[in-house]
Amino acid sequence: MRYRTFTEADYPAMQALDLRLQRHHDPAFDTLPERERDGRTHTSLPALKFYERSEHSFAAEQDDTLMGFILAQSVWQGDRPLVLVRTVTVAPDAPDGTHEGLLHAAVKSAYDTAVYELHFTLTPELQAAALAESAVVTGQSAVCHLGTRADTAPGTRLRTGPQGA
Repeated sequence: MRYRTFTEADYPAMQALDLRLQRHHDPAFDTLPERERDGRTHTSLPALKFYERSEHSFAAEQDDTLMGFILAQSVWQGDRPLVLVRTVTVAPDAPDGTHEGLLHAAVKSAYDTAVYELHFTLTPELQAAALAESAVVTGQSAVCHLGTRADTAPGTRLRTGPQGA
């Protein structure tokens, strides 16, 4: 699996994957009003152009086939920047570890740009990825504290077993 920044050439495949998953999660998706359909998709042309420039959004590719993508951006929270993940979209037939690879790509890009927190909604699909990144969880929100902040960050860390091993 290759994780890379995406380009305009990837837009059609990203939009097709987004639409495929929207239809999978809601079989009545195509019957919704256009405004509702537009509000549920993550890959409008303006959104993709924005996230392409964000430095923290990536595509997962295997054998020249798009297997997923993560859309994330840097935002200011009070007196510090953080990376906020908007969505992680992965094809149902993507290899195991694709979610983890996409989240790790965003974590690494955040760290490389001196941003030491990455925030995302913890979904069942991201559980293993959050665990791999030592995320701190509060409700359905997860935060990866990077660098020296990881040692002093408040919150409850995900655990792999009863003793946290």
